[in-house]
Formats: sequence, C-alpha cells, structure tokens
Amino acid sequence: MTEYWVSQGNKWCDFCKIFIANNPFSIRTHELGKRHKDNVTKRLSTMQKESEAKDKEQQQAARALQQIEAKAKKSYQKDLENSQRNVDGDTSAAPGDGWVFDSTSGYYHDKSTGLYYDSNSGFYYSDGLGKWVTQEEAYKSVQTSKTDVGQSSTSQTKAPPAAETAGPAIKGGPAPGRVVTKPLNPMRPIKGTPAPSGVAANKRKREDKKPKLISKEEEAALKAREAARKRVEDREKPLMGLYRTY
Repeated sequence: MTEYWVSQGNKWCDFCKIFIANNPFSIRTHELGKRHKDNVTKRLSTMQKESEAKDKEQQQAARALQQIEAKAKKSYQKDLENSQRNVDGDTSAAPGDGWVFDSTSGYYHDKSTGLYYDSNSGFYYSDGLGKWVTQEEAYKSVQTSKTDVGQSSTSQTKAPPAAETAGPAIKGGPAPGRVVTKPLNPMRPIKGTPAPSGVAANKRKREDKKPKLISKEEEAALKAREAARKRVEDREKPLMGLYRTY
C-alpha cells in the first residue's frame, strides 16, 4: 500500500504565546526550556497574588457587614428602650417640670416656652430660630422674644387709638390732594414725540394753495418710512415706562 504524508499541525503554548511543533519531542523540549519555565512561574505568581487580593477584599467586606449589623442592632435596641419608656409614661428623660411628651412629633414639648426637646441628642428646637440649638441658646431666644413682645405691647398702650387720630374717610369725589398732570421732568420729552421749541410753537404753518406734486417713487418711499417709524414705536413702547408688558 502507498503511504500518504499527513500534516501534524502546530500546538499553541498559552504560557509563552507561541506555536510549537505538535509532536512529543518538540513539546518535551519546549517545556524543559528556561523560557517556558519562567513564564509558568510568572503565571503562577500572578494567580497567587490575585487570589490573595480577592480573599482580602472578601474579608474586608465581611468585616464591614459585621460592623454595620452591630451598629444597627445597637440602634434598634436603643429605639426599643425609648419606645417602651414612652409607652410606660417614664418622664425621666424630660429636662424638667412642664415638659410633656408629644406623640405626634416624638419630642418633649413645653407650652410655656414653645420649645421642643430631643432626649436622644439633648438639643432644643425653637420656632423663632428654626433649628436645633443648645439649651443656653434656646432659652436665650425665648427671653429675647418675650422682651420684644413686652416692648411692643407697651408701645401700643402709649400710642393714641388710630380711630381718633385718623381723619374722616373719603367716599368718592375728587382726590384729596394735588393731582400731578405733567411728567416729573417737563424739560425731558417723552420718547417718540418731538421736543417743543419756542420757534416751532410760535411759527405758523404756511398754507399752500396748490398741492405739491409727488411722484410715485417718492410716495412709496414716504410710505415705507412711515411704516418703519411705526414699527420702531411699537417695539420701543414697553421701554418708555408708560406701558406694561404683563
């Protein structure tokens, strides 16, 4: 029988990124070479470093989850104690007498001062300040508001009643004072109107007996100029201060 030659192809080395002959002798020679061994060592070292980094990240994530769960559990227990204390009517957390727990807001409220107290943080809320402040600032704002109210009430008692000092109300008729019919600056003409002049005011316009003849071109030019003037006036009307655009 006649034997035919068959190609064995090449083998790809993933460590060295090259092709080698696909026969046992070539493969054995390549694997025993220094280049192949160095590449294998580098690959194993890289894989080991990646595995260590991944394990470290997993440990850090697990540690962070444990801390979060511990804080959440501690906060939950504190909330349970506060809610149980509020249900039982315990007023030990209140800052003093006159404070009543407001179930709507969840804080202690003093009607005499209008302050709110948070037993968890120890801060006070004042409507006048609009924020949570310390005890000293809260009571200081209350004293200031009381002083202002006292001064305003004193000034109201000293002032004469408005009904006695005020004049009779005007029901219709002309205006009670001067009525200004001219602009504030009579020397300044309104935009869009010609400025008055003594010569122009006293000069009489000459009456022409015969009408002046105007060509069609001049008539068209005059119409175009008049239309342009009207457009400018309409555009500048809101800027004169005499009209409102809203």
